[in-house]
Amino acid sequence: MLLQILASTPRWVFGLFVLLLGLGLRQLLTFRASLMRIAILPVAMKSLAVFGVVSAFGGSSVALAGWSVAAAIAVIMVLHRPLPATTRFDAATRTFEITGSVVPLALMMGIFFTKYVVAVQLAMHPYLAHQTDFALAVGTLYGAFSGIFAARGIRLWKLALRPGPRGASGTAAFVASA
Repeated sequence: MLLQILASTPRWVFGLFVLLLGLGLRQLLTFRASLMRIAILPVAMKSLAVFGVVSAFGGSSVALAGWSVAAAIAVIMVLHRPLPATTRFDAATRTFEITGSVVPLALMMGIFFTKYVVAVQLAMHPYLAHQTDFALAVGTLYGAFSGIFAARGIRLWKLALRPGPRGASGTAAFVASA
């Protein structure tokens, strides 16, 4: 059955998977990123998650409520966590130096596979689109992914906006408490 599901999957889905996998794998390494780039990934992933909810359940208030509540809770929880001590913002170049992390890869794959599994389930069992519990569970899962992505971006923007000590290079460093 798995082979039949994969054979029925449109080719563009595999392309999207490879793209997200590549983007996620790049996040494993320390990298530099501009303020704009820091904003783009959370917005793109949030859009993909909201699209997942709307495409699966239409305007279901239950699914959207689950998404909203989970996103808000995830934002609050992640905003209370400090950035890694090695995260830096260079005010002169307006770029961040960010230590690699598996979290973006895990979130991207989580959103992708949630969307894929939900699409397969709905194709095989269309009545699930009208099941309140299913809609709430999927909406909540998408909301958690969205909230985590959003909060990670917000923490970086807060670092950029924070007044702090500036060295000769114009670097504002955030030092996380242990």
